[in-house]
Amino acid sequence: MKFQWTLLLSFFFALIVAIFAVINVDPVTVNYLFGTAEWPLILVILGSVLMGGIIVGSVGLFRLFVAQRKVKSLTRENEKLHEELAKDKNTNLTNETLNKDDEPGNTEETGK
Repeated sequence: MKFQWTLLLSFFFALIVAIFAVINVDPVTVNYLFGTAEWPLILVILGSVLMGGIIVGSVGLFRLFVAQRKVKSLTRENEKLHEELAKDKNTNLTNETLNKDDEPGNTEETGK
C-alpha cells in the first residue's frame, strides 16, 4: 500500500512539474563556467527536475546498499550466536547427564 501511495504522489508531482514547465516556455540565458547559452525555460526546468531526481535516487540507492550490508552482517552474527547457544545447550545437557550418573544413590551402579 505504501508503494502505491508513493507512486501516486510521484505521478502527481510529475504532472505539476510538467504543467509548470509548459507554462514557462520563454527563452532564458543560462550561465556556465565557460560561457552562456540561450535555452527555453521548459528545458531548464525539466533538466533541473531530472537531475534532482537522479541525485535523490542515487542517495537512496546508496543508503539502501549500506542498510542491506548491515542486515547481512547482523544476520551472520545472529546465526553465529544461535549456533553457540545450541552448542552450550548440548554441552549443559551432556554435563547434567554425566553428573546424574555420578550421584551416590544411583541404582544402576549398586545393582538394586
